[in-house]
Amino acid sequence: MSTSRPELLAPPEIFYNDDEARKYTSSSRIIDIQSQLTERALELLALPDDGAPRLLLDIGCGSGLSGETITEHGHQWLGLDISQSMLDVALERQVDGDLVLGDMGQGLGLRPGVLDGAISISAVQWLCNADKSSHEPRLRLKAFFGSLYRCLGRGARAVLQVYPENIAQRELILGFAMRAGFSGGIVVDYPHSTKRRKEYLVLTCGPPSLSSITPNGKGEDGESCSDEDSSGDEENQTVFVSDRHRPRKKQKVNKRGKGRDWVLKKKEQMRRKGNTVPADTKYTARKRKDRF
Repeated sequence: MSTSRPELLAPPEIFYNDDEARKYTSSSRIIDIQSQLTERALELLALPDDGAPRLLLDIGCGSGLSGETITEHGHQWLGLDISQSMLDVALERQVDGDLVLGDMGQGLGLRPGVLDGAISISAVQWLCNADKSSHEPRLRLKAFFGSLYRCLGRGARAVLQVYPENIAQRELILGFAMRAGFSGGIVVDYPHSTKRRKEYLVLTCGPPSLSSITPNGKGEDGESCSDEDSSGDEENQTVFVSDRHRPRKKQKVNKRGKGRDWVLKKKEQMRRKGNTVPADTKYTARKRKDRF
């Protein structure tokens, strides 16, 4: 297991201490990457181009690097982060957004429908780790996406750039977003590049509609690429899920029933567990007649 991923080293409020927060914010490379990711997130947010400022939430805002890009686009923003050290640096830098110290895994605590949109850069995957004995990733993801859905206006979007550790983690995050009521899916930029590949959850508050169709990701030439362009990437086949707006319902049982073989198999499993199970006979799993 690689230790290069910060979420595997320590909880965010501990990893991003005073030294790490200042080092993070003073790196020209990180500043440039953060700016590019935020620009792309705002592009995917697809806000109306009418010149009116919108109120956006920056989840995991850190020292305010993404917020500066939001400000440059003429919008107002709230920043939420769990690291006091990061927020202290943001205050020193006199960013324009309002800052809130909080744990997104406990819910956002904002008024319903107050936001015009939300972005997050490299933060949501932290919810998949149990940093404390009281942490259950599934409950934290449920609390986060449920509160995010409630505080967004109807039809508003949330664009969350994530670094999932594997396919299972990606599907876990997306699954809880869908259960909260969001429609949308995952956009992958540069799917065939190891270094440039980026994933964005593009979620719309409300049921599927024309406005909630997931955009295409960017290809190596910087132009958009369709789902078919990525079909050769085995891992990527699980990514484009814009048509999966809700968790699939359990398949209905066949009208003919489970069948004798299935019943015998289940009875044998019960016996191995030490349970008392009726003996197998010629009548096992046989359908009774409507009348005796």
